[in-house]
Amino acid sequence: MNSFLSKKELHKIGVKHLGKNTQISRLANFYSPSKISIGNNVRIDDFCILSGNITLKNNIHISAYSVLYGNSGIVLENNTGISSGCVLFSETDDFTSSSLIGSQHIESKRKIIKGGIILEEHSQLGTKSVVMPGITIQEGAVTGAFTFVNLNLNPWSVYVGSPAKYLKSRPRIK
Repeated sequence: MNSFLSKKELHKIGVKHLGKNTQISRLANFYSPSKISIGNNVRIDDFCILSGNITLKNNIHISAYSVLYGNSGIVLENNTGISSGCVLFSETDDFTSSSLIGSQHIESKRKIIKGGIILEEHSQLGTKSVVMPGITIQEGAVTGAFTFVNLNLNPWSVYVGSPAKYLKSRPRIK
């Protein structure tokens, strides 16, 4: 048995749009698949979770153990990638407020921070990076391993650390 879903199995997932040459692991999970669009040449590896409003354009690789929580929207533009173990939160509880924390509580008793996430073309997240709501990773920006992204990243730059700090520029792809 192939470790990737067959074409027939891919269509059974029920995503909004499914492009060509898509490889999705049998061990990946989709929640609210009707809100997820997948473009051409997309690979999603083992133990990934995709949930909510997610748009994956073309030529994208999402490595094993990555999680995309897209209630407020996540867009991965062409030629982007997510290394293993990354987590993207388009919504999260505000842990600094005096409200209740956790999805088991009614929304009126919680303070939720919401904001879409965009990875612009040629950007890449290093392994175990975490991205918070409302962030844009601009064209060609990359993160090193274990980077906590709580600010927008400038184009063609390398960021590392927790919180993310500018390290250096990187050459543009020609």
